[in-house]
Amino acid sequence: MDLEPLPEIILALAEQRSLAAVLKTIIQAVARQPGVALARLWLAEPDASCPVCQSGENSQAPALHLRASAGQSRQETADWNRIDGTFHRIPLSPGHLKIAHIATTGESILIPNLAEDHQWVRYPDWAHAEGLLSFAGHALLFRGEPLGVLAVFRRSPADDDCFRWLRTMANAAAIALANARAFEDNENLRQQLEQERDYLREEVAATGSFGEILGKSPALERVLQQVELVAATDANVLVLGESGTGKELIARAIHRRSPRSRKPLVKVNCGSIPHELFESEFFGHVRGSFTGAVRDRIGRFQLADGGTLFLDEVGEIPLDLQSKLLRVLQEGEFERVGDEATRRVNVRVVAATNRDLRKEVDEGRFRLDLYYRLGVFPLEVPPLRDRREDIPALIAHFIGQAALRFHVPVPGITNREVERAQLYEWPGNVRELQSVVERAVIVTPGGKLLLDLPESGKLPMRQKGRAVPPIERAAETVIPEQEWRRLERDNILAALRRANSRISGNGGAAQLLGINPGTLASRIKALGIQKRSYE
Repeated sequence: MDLEPLPEIILALAEQRSLAAVLKTIIQAVARQPGVALARLWLAEPDASCPVCQSGENSQAPALHLRASAGQSRQETADWNRIDGTFHRIPLSPGHLKIAHIATTGESILIPNLAEDHQWVRYPDWAHAEGLLSFAGHALLFRGEPLGVLAVFRRSPADDDCFRWLRTMANAAAIALANARAFEDNENLRQQLEQERDYLREEVAATGSFGEILGKSPALERVLQQVELVAATDANVLVLGESGTGKELIARAIHRRSPRSRKPLVKVNCGSIPHELFESEFFGHVRGSFTGAVRDRIGRFQLADGGTLFLDEVGEIPLDLQSKLLRVLQEGEFERVGDEATRRVNVRVVAATNRDLRKEVDEGRFRLDLYYRLGVFPLEVPPLRDRREDIPALIAHFIGQAALRFHVPVPGITNREVERAQLYEWPGNVRELQSVVERAVIVTPGGKLLLDLPESGKLPMRQKGRAVPPIERAAETVIPEQEWRRLERDNILAALRRANSRISGNGGAAQLLGINPGTLASRIKALGIQKRSYE
């Protein structure tokens, strides 16, 4: 009986795009040839790429993995279509087995009579019981590189025609396998680029609210100095502050000034993710890992590889996921949902919260080790009421933004309205200011802008946590930056001396000043305060 013409098989291979489809087409074509009892195909690949080995203990040594098998055994209990048997994984050591010899040397092996061979046949009794007479094996070579081995056991002699047919088939199979892997790599890259595109579209829609950081107030300048200090490092940063103060802008400023600026800044709003989707959002998932997982998806950590991950509202992360987040921060390793393979990433984390995380730790809602891992460099963003000098510039910026967005002429605003805005407490901070300005631009058909604020006589202001009456503009004192720094330095020294040099803890200098201990430590360093000056 003649062998099947190869052009038809090669054409069928050329139509396949996935590795699984190519493997199936190859093995079925070889197995249906006359005289073939068992056809097998091994691929040279790491354990993590093999669907059988990736769920077990992975070895770093290269090996051949049985990826396709077809045939008919004489034993009813034997299933020759399985790929997880004794010879599933074959180490690539020359001379160990005939399959390994073929892969490592590129030499083909033909055994015309298995009964007379004493070099390569490992189990002669098995070959005799199955009626196997001959063996032929060829390396799958693509551009000189071994991809694997294609081999057959026959119940009839393997003549030269059969040997040449199998060699031609192996050459065609190698090309088809290389193409299938290239197609799959391209498809994975396409999906990743689509996900990055969709993510960037979300970011474009959500970004631009505040634009660049605006203001020259001493409070803001101190924060920006701290940004400059930490940006050049890879330290994780914990950005603290009230809602609406612009913590995300600080995270963007850190990223732009860091060596990672050419890589992506990826944002995760931890407060908007359903509990059951946190792990998938952070680490990704594989298709079929849960209901609704219709395709593989990469997580935000993988998207941010080499760059910065901004975890907004980090206090919302469920306690049961915090250990996995701690692991990826410490070791740079994670697994996608439904996937056994361990992946590595290099990510710098900037987290933000308006919660008191130390209190969350004390009440058992946040891990202490994660708190310290995130808060290597804590940074407090001042509320808008502590940087009133910046309000005029912010108002002008938001007026221009709103007029452009709403396609209206840019309205003017009187000095009185700006002064009213500076006297207001702004509990919603910069976000509230933007909202008030946009609303005023919409409702003002022309002329001067009127801000929807309470009357100035009813406006409470806060100073160190207590309400105080508004003061007249003429009574305000302007303190030069150099004098402000001297006052701040003297204030910190006084707190340190009163606290007997203790920075943190009950009665420590940080508690006396009402700030985070890490923030106080950063200010001590920035102001050049030496320990001997307060001991």
